[in-house]
Amino acid sequence: MSRKRLALSIGVSFVCAVNTVAGQLAAPSPDYQIRPDYTSASPDGTTTIEQYAKIDNDGNYTWQFWARHEGKAAMLVPEQPDYRAGFRFTPDSQWVVRMQKTGSGEADLFLYRLGPQGFAAATAKPLSELAWAYFKSHPDSRKVMKPDFHFEAVLVKGVDDNYRWMGENWPDSRYLVITLSGDVSPNARHHQVPSVRGWRCRYDLKTGKFDVPLDFAAHNAEAIAPPPK
Repeated sequence: MSRKRLALSIGVSFVCAVNTVAGQLAAPSPDYQIRPDYTSASPDGTTTIEQYAKIDNDGNYTWQFWARHEGKAAMLVPEQPDYRAGFRFTPDSQWVVRMQKTGSGEADLFLYRLGPQGFAAATAKPLSELAWAYFKSHPDSRKVMKPDFHFEAVLVKGVDDNYRWMGENWPDSRYLVITLSGDVSPNARHHQVPSVRGWRCRYDLKTGKFDVPLDFAAHNAEAIAPPPK
């Protein structure tokens, strides 16, 4: 399946899953077993995220992720074949990002927000898909070969202290920093090309918009520079 069709499929499945799960009784089915070593908690201790795995007769895993908050439980859609997830809360415990490996050299991000019924998807499409769409609209995207596989979106460490380690002085629980990486498939003219290598952008949780702060410029110039031969 092409990356474009896969992204569309994930986006549609994500929206459908959000709408379907919202009205269901929140509990994993008995064939999913909790993996307690992977449970994480919010900074204020009111939310825990549990990871459950189902193993079929061929040894294949399917994972589900459940957020429990004040007696309510909600599945953090979509479920995922093969790979468990990582989670990072904002300091105010109102938002959580799911860091999801999806394949070799491939990773997505999903954003959830705390509401009256617990945590639910905060965006209509995966956050990683929105970040790539923003990159494609940015002038930097016209300076590189268009990546067509190994799409990876990574949440930069520092959510817990609002990126103080990067020298930032941003409002509490306001921004997420994401890096994007992608390759170009080998062909008759060239080998595999690492086209985008950790290009940074910032997501504003208040406005739902992306931008690139001026102090990311030097890093991003290096991230899209032609790779050494």
